[in-house]
Amino acid sequence: MAVVTPAERVAAASFTAVPRSLASAAGPAIAGWLMAEGWDAAPFLVCAALKIAYDVAMLAMFAKVRESG
Repeated sequence: MAVVTPAERVAAASFTAVPRSLASAAGPAIAGWLMAEGWDAAPFLVCAALKIAYDVAMLAMFAKVRESG
């Protein structure tokens, strides 16, 4: 939100909220299936790997961007 103008913040928020909502809807079903198959730790490991990948991608994308305003 800090890298867009105040007028663009609503659009930026909705652009990031939709994929997050879709992923949070599918996540419990996938986790339940993995746990039912006997892979009890798999949902936690997958979640950790995705979070690390997301954080590294955000760092790489915005490392040189300075706050506007």
